[in-house]
Amino acid sequence: MPAEDDVAIIAAQLASLTRTVEEMARQLTSLRERADSQQERADSERERAETQQERIDLAARELVEVSDRLQAAANALRESI
Repeated sequence: MPAEDDVAIIAAQLASLTRTVEEMARQLTSLRERADSQQERADSERERAETQQERIDLAARELVEVSDRLQAAANALRESI
């Protein structure tokens, strides 16, 4: 096999390998972008859940305060009867 044939075979293999690496790089970029997008959505969901929990906690505290006032009013009403 002449050296020119060897060079041609190696050049074809190198071109194929280059295309494969370029495709892998495109796939990796796509995966990275999807992962970033998923992380952003997860962060947003976590923030929304934290906000909802803060609202629930506030509502629970307010409910306790209202309950305490109602109990005090009921006690006062009983004592006045």
